[in-house]
Amino acid sequence: MTDPRKRAYSSQLRTEQARETRRRVVAAAGELFAEVGFGATTIDAVAARAGVSRKTVFTAVGGKVVLLKLAFDWAVAGDDEDVPMADRPAIVRLRESRDPVFVLEGYAAHLADTMPRVAPLAAAMDAAAGAGDPEAVELLADVRRQRLTGMTMMARQLDRLGGLRPRLGVPRAADLLWAMTDPSAYTLLVGERGWTAARYAEWLGRAMRASVLRPGLA
Repeated sequence: MTDPRKRAYSSQLRTEQARETRRRVVAAAGELFAEVGFGATTIDAVAARAGVSRKTVFTAVGGKVVLLKLAFDWAVAGDDEDVPMADRPAIVRLRESRDPVFVLEGYAAHLADTMPRVAPLAAAMDAAAGAGDPEAVELLADVRRQRLTGMTMMARQLDRLGGLRPRLGVPRAADLLWAMTDPSAYTLLVGERGWTAARYAEWLGRAMRASVLRPGLA
């Protein structure tokens, strides 16, 4: 009779091996998307960089758009843990703050930390959607909706704290925050104009304060 402990160990080992394979595949895809773009990245190239077969890429993760989605999600989060961004310590700390200025400056600093990972993949996603890939178009729309949801939550928080500009309103404040936090701004300022991440964070924090906070706070 097989020892149940051995079966459990064997099952756990297979799960860990599958997760490690998935990580390697997604990491390889993310690197290629950032380096050569969505169109030039092939499943064969992903497989070669990850050190697996072409079939394994599909069975472990899926096609190119699924790879891009996971690479982007993991870049935003910084890992592959199944924890929503809203429950991450950095975001919880901002959500619990009573200081509107701290909320915006803290979020600007958070983006400056994550954008080096996120912006290249966002650019690949934009290019894929621009090329007319229907799955990429849907993915880009979903990512933008998620970011707008996050910025709406932030605008509501600022409103509850009495921080919004008079007559601005939550929807318009959310739109402004959504536009300013688009990864393309980081790509333009840091990638093309040579700004440092610290300068980007300073600009973003100042721009958000000036745009949505009441004058005494901005």
